[in-house]
Amino acid sequence: MITPTTPIPLIRVSGSHHDTGRQIGAACRDMLQHAVSRARECPPAGLTWDDMRRAARPYLAATRQALPWVVEELEGGAEGSGIDLLDLAVLATEEIWRHPLPAERCSDFAAGPPATADGGIWLAHNNDLSPASAGQIVAVEWRVADQPALFTIGVGGLFISVGYNDAGLSLTGNEVSPNDDTIGVPRLLIVRDILAQRTAAAAIRAATRPDRASSYNNLIAHVDGTIVNVEGAATDYALLFTENGWTVHTNHYVAPTMMQYERDPSDIGGSLARYRRARELMETRDGPVTPAMLRRFLADQQAGPACLCRSDGETQTVFWCIIGLSRGEITFGRDPRETAEQRFAF
Repeated sequence: MITPTTPIPLIRVSGSHHDTGRQIGAACRDMLQHAVSRARECPPAGLTWDDMRRAARPYLAATRQALPWVVEELEGGAEGSGIDLLDLAVLATEEIWRHPLPAERCSDFAAGPPATADGGIWLAHNNDLSPASAGQIVAVEWRVADQPALFTIGVGGLFISVGYNDAGLSLTGNEVSPNDDTIGVPRLLIVRDILAQRTAAAAIRAATRPDRASSYNNLIAHVDGTIVNVEGAATDYALLFTENGWTVHTNHYVAPTMMQYERDPSDIGGSLARYRRARELMETRDGPVTPAMLRRFLADQQAGPACLCRSDGETQTVFWCIIGLSRGEITFGRDPRETAEQRFAF
């Protein structure tokens, strides 16, 4: 049974792209097989699992052409988990899942000079998913020969939510709901490419690649001082930088040029409430930003049902993290209100 104090499993993998995928697949075999089994039971209305597999094929082909090494990792994951590659591709292609996703998904804080007490860069993230997903959260330390060492947290190891690497680059961010999805590289797989980069400029190029199928709000930070929200859709994007050294973001478009891509503007009330509360906390804070302060913000429940830390209903906070990018370290756990926490550093 998963409780708020249950440690998040950490696995360490190394070798080629195929090798690391295979190691993750083997370590997360039960989780991934359970995820596929659950997905098979609830395809979008009017569709079968075979329909979903057919729909995923062109996205997988686009990824193979654009990022063949990402497909190598998926192929390794399929081998290690005993799952057909196309079934994994269905899980990795959010763009083909037509039913609405829960509105409350995650919340982010980011701060750097002059807002931070130590002059460093700090990122804080709450990840909200279904309670059933709590048992599928895994942390992974990746060591692939041709890329920076990488630490990630996500679902089933292969599907990354947040991460940072030893080149001083981090990625957190938020799911948004663009209305212009197209066939291309799925946004969930683009996350892996962003985290393979060594510079902020390269990460932004990866996030905004023209052959993307859609996009998240990718919150990219680097030890060079860059902190930027890359609010994206399939056909457009906007860069939102910090205000006085800090920024917050939730699950709706903020940039004026991106609001036209909001799929359902009537369904972002919860995200707006969390965004306003996050801004209020930062604007009224009692001093420079510290990790302890960010931890309090992640645990905040004062915005009603759509609070920053969810603990009931169909959506709950299944993990949190605070990345000390300038220190190369991360603190994380399942519930930011609990004292239980885990640490990792390169």
